Amino acid sequence: MFFALDGFLFAGWVVRIPAIKHQTGASASTLGLALLGVSAGAVITMMLTGRLCHRYGSHAVTVVCGVLLSLSIALPAQTHSALSLGLVLLVFGAAYGGMNVAMNSAAVDLVAALRRPVMPGFHAAFSLGGMIGAGLGGLVAGGLSPALHLFSLTGIGLVVTALAGPVLLQHRSPGTAPAPADAGKPAQRLNGRARKVVLLFGVIALCTAYGEGALADWGALHLEQDLHARPGVAAAGYSLFALAMTAGRLSGTTLLERLGQTRTLVAGGVTAGAGMLLGSLAPTVWLALLGFAVTGLGLANIFPVAVGRAGELAGPGGVAAASTLGYGGMLLGPPAIGFLADWFSLPVALTTVAVLAGAAAALGYGARKTAHT
Repeated sequence: MFFALDGFLFAGWVVRIPAIKHQTGASASTLGLALLGVSAGAVITMMLTGRLCHRYGSHAVTVVCGVLLSLSIALPAQTHSALSLGLVLLVFGAAYGGMNVAMNSAAVDLVAALRRPVMPGFHAAFSLGGMIGAGLGGLVAGGLSPALHLFSLTGIGLVVTALAGPVLLQHRSPGTAPAPADAGKPAQRLNGRARKVVLLFGVIALCTAYGEGALADWGALHLEQDLHARPGVAAAGYSLFALAMTAGRLSGTTLLERLGQTRTLVAGGVTAGAGMLLGSLAPTVWLALLGFAVTGLGLANIFPVAVGRAGELAGPGGVAAASTLGYGGMLLGPPAIGFLADWFSLPVALTTVAVLAGAAAALGYGARKTAHT
């Protein structure tokens, strides 16, 4: 439920980016800098959240971040300048980053208990929530103001947290109040070879998070501005991307069990690269939508595998480290694509997603010797 809520709220925000861009009067580059607030806020809080999970448990931190994320989703629609938008997105990003580390840490604990690679299933819930959030956003984009839409998402988020939070809190997470001897283990496991492996998987997460962030922040704008799609169709682009990611992640456990980690990473990176070349350079809306879908299938399992592997090695500290690097991709993506769009064009800027997807495939192949370290 919390993975799905995270995706639902995030998608509800991203489908209203074109309207809020118009409301604030921002150019592509200044919008990119404002969008930097989401990733900057997330990265700032991620390492802190790892420590909070060690002290209070990932379950409690997940619930608190669910409340904060629900409250902060309403803020962007209240802004009327790129500067104020960037400042409130810092708050939204901080809640979003904290929730991602906390819920992924809780998921890593359950993966270890089940002894099966089920991490993609949790991320499938995130993608499903994103698909629903984007789909509903597309339906109301033409008739509901951004302020009313995002305020309604606050209410939905608080209700879901109120229903799911007590259930999660009934079960003590392994990270709660560890003994002093145990408290040092995650930090120790980040030393030496394990630290290098966490760094490697963090860079793989960075490459794929760059692509996810690019489609979230710029996909709808590309369809509407460059291919002249209607607002509802433009919003459906991210929904289709999220649907493809959901399908890919629902099959992720089976893929990992049959193909293994290396083949799953390499195949995903190559598929995403090909899909994004089509999505960014296609001359028609429908071909671009097809490219978005193929990109979603390719990116689906790269981030879950990378973060899950880091969590296996180093617990919440590993999840926080890999997630921080991963969301560094989102930190670099919005301004980079915004400036490239001003210098060249938005379609050309989006081809950088294909380049980094290829890099993720290469790194995934290079990680084959460390898969069982």
